[in-house]
Amino acid sequence: MESERDALLALFDHEMREHARPEGPGVRVERAGDVVRQVGRADDWNGVVWSAPGLDSARADTAIAAQVAYFTSLGHDAFEWKVYAHDRPADLPERLLAAGFVPEPPETLLVAPVADLPTAVVLPAGIELRTVTDAAGVELMGRAHEEAFGTDWARIGHQVLTRLKEDADSFVGVLAMAGDEPVGSARMEFCPGTGFAGLWGGGTVAPWRGKGVYRAMVAYRARIAAERGYRHLQVDATDRSAPILRRLGFSELSTTTPYVYRPVR
Repeated sequence: MESERDALLALFDHEMREHARPEGPGVRVERAGDVVRQVGRADDWNGVVWSAPGLDSARADTAIAAQVAYFTSLGHDAFEWKVYAHDRPADLPERLLAAGFVPEPPETLLVAPVADLPTAVVLPAGIELRTVTDAAGVELMGRAHEEAFGTDWARIGHQVLTRLKEDADSFVGVLAMAGDEPVGSARMEFCPGTGFAGLWGGGTVAPWRGKGVYRAMVAYRARIAAERGYRHLQVDATDRSAPILRRLGFSELSTTTPYVYRPVR
């Protein structure tokens, strides 16, 4: 029902954005006027996670200029303004573009009640799932990630390794292994004090797609989330993963687009 969707979206905005928790060790969340931002080291995710729902055009321009000045002063290579389709003002994306931000591909915000998700892990022959517990496991995750997505793992790998060493209880890393070869990887991040856990980075290398590996990694993480008492799983889903997640019981709440600002040096 639409009212249920709206209520869940409002809960997500309140718990996961307006009152966001730091994503890992060494980062902080700050309320700065009309926005909430996460600030960390250069290898961490830096950016705006929430903007006030009553933001108008004039205040938006002021907030954008303030965040550009602030993050540029830190000397990082880039920061992100995470825009959701329901954010205001309606022309916020155009104002970010005018300020020099560059959009990356949009993703779909999908959420599912943990209690409604399958937790039975069904794997194709020759595949096993492992929980990542050390640097060697993080390296294997990186190999699977780079082959599955064709993107560099270095920055994410640094964040994962730091979290594993300093805040392991807030993170679960999963590997799908075919013998000694990593063929899939995925992460789950817990947000204590909220009902949400986030699924991130789930991917399978091309030869193993369509065989149930991705679904098994979702079920594996859903079972852990249920054991820890989390009520909802949240995913920023790509076009590749969204159809699978919908079939598993996830529903669309919004779309989200990263707008990235890279200071000119």
